[in-house]
Amino acid sequence: MHLTTHPAAVRLRAVLPVIGEIVYAVGSLWISSTMLRNWPDPNGYWRDTDALAYALLVAIYLPLALRRRFPVAVLCSTGLCVATYFTLGYYHVVAVCGLALALYTAASLCPRRVSARCAAGTLAVLLWGTRLAEPGIGALSVGFVTVTTIVCWVAGDGSRRLRELTRQLRLEQEEKARRAVMEERIQIARELHDVIAHHVSVISVQTGLAGYVFSTDPPTARRALDTVGESAREALAEMRRMLVVLREEGPEPAEEPAAAPVSGLGRLDELVKRVGDAGVPVDVRVTGTAYDLPPGIDLCAYRVVQEALTNVIKHAPEANTTVRVHYGADEVRVRVRDDGSGRRPVRAASRAGTASRPLASTKSAGQGLIGMRERAMIYHGTVTAEPAPGGGFEVSFRVPVPRTGGGDADAVRTRRR
Repeated sequence: MHLTTHPAAVRLRAVLPVIGEIVYAVGSLWISSTMLRNWPDPNGYWRDTDALAYALLVAIYLPLALRRRFPVAVLCSTGLCVATYFTLGYYHVVAVCGLALALYTAASLCPRRVSARCAAGTLAVLLWGTRLAEPGIGALSVGFVTVTTIVCWVAGDGSRRLRELTRQLRLEQEEKARRAVMEERIQIARELHDVIAHHVSVISVQTGLAGYVFSTDPPTARRALDTVGESAREALAEMRRMLVVLREEGPEPAEEPAAAPVSGLGRLDELVKRVGDAGVPVDVRVTGTAYDLPPGIDLCAYRVVQEALTNVIKHAPEANTTVRVHYGADEVRVRVRDDGSGRRPVRAASRAGTASRPLASTKSAGQGLIGMRERAMIYHGTVTAEPAPGGGFEVSFRVPVPRTGGGDADAVRTRRR
C-alpha cells in the first residue's frame, strides 16, 4: 500500500489542519498575554492588567481555532470581546491582531456581500477603540485601524477569488479532459467500424461464395479463400496501425509496424481490387491536378470511399459501381455511385430512407454514414448520401484543402475491377 494512501496517513492529513489552528490560537494567546504583562505604561493611562483582561484575551484568541469552520460566528464573537476589552480600558494593541485575523478569514471564506458587512463591523469596533487611545495619537490610530481593516478585507477577498478561479480552472481542465477522452473514444469507434465493417463484409461475401462453389468450381473457391485471407491480413494491419497511433506517446515498440503504408487515396487501387475480388465491379477515375493531401484529409477521403463500397457489398453486391475523385484548386471531391442492379429491396429502401433526412438526425442511419459525416465535419467538409437519379445510390464527399505547394502533372486514370 502506498504511504500516502495508508489509513493512518489519511487520518493524519485530516487532523493536521485542526492541530495547526489550535497551535496558532494558543500561541497567539501566549504572545498577547506576554505583551500585555510586560508592556510599559509609565503614565498609568491603561487599566491595570487583571484576571478579566486575560479572560477576554482567551475569549478573543481561542475561538480562532474554529475560524475556518465558523468564520462569521468567530468574527462576531471576537468583535464583541474586543469591544468589551477596549471599553474596559485595557491596553488595546494586543487585541487588534485577533480581530484582524478573524476578518481576513471571513473575507476569504464568505461571499463578498457578507465579508463587506463584516469589514464594516470590524472597522466600527476598531474606531470605537481609537477614541479611548492615549491623548495625541487619535488621528494616527484612526488611520492605522482603517488601513488595517482595508488590507485584511482586500487580502481575504483576493484569496477567495483566487481559490474560486483555481477551482473554475480545475473544473474546466477536467471538462476538457473528459471531452478529449470522449472524442478519442468516438475516433476509436469510428476507426474500428471503418476497418472491421469493410473487411468483414468482404470476408462474409467471399466465404459464402467459397462454400457455394466449393465442390463445383474449386478454382473459384480457392480464389475466394485467398481474398478472405488477404482481407483478414489487411484488417490486422489496419488494427496494428491504429494501435500504434494510440500508443504513439508510449515506449517505442520492439517491432516497427509502421512499415505498412498509411491508408489514403494513394491506396485506392488496393481497395478497389479487394472490392472487385468480392464480386463488385468498380470503375475508378481520378481527374484534375493530383497533389499530396494533408494526412487527415487523405485518410478521411479514403474512409468515405471505403464505407461507400462496403455498403455496396452489403446492399447491392451485383451493382456496377463508379468512383470519381477530382482534385480541384482548393478542394477535393469524391463521388461513389452504384447503378442499383442486384440491389436487395429491403436494404435499398433502408438506404434511401436514410438519405432522405440529415445523417445524424435519424435513428435508421447506419453508423458508417454517421461516421462519414462526422469525419467530413472535422475538416469542414460535407457528405451527402441519397438515391441516385435513374436508380442506385450515390455518396458524395467534398472537402476544402489548404494548398501549400504544387502537385503532379494532370492525370486521368481509369481502372476497372
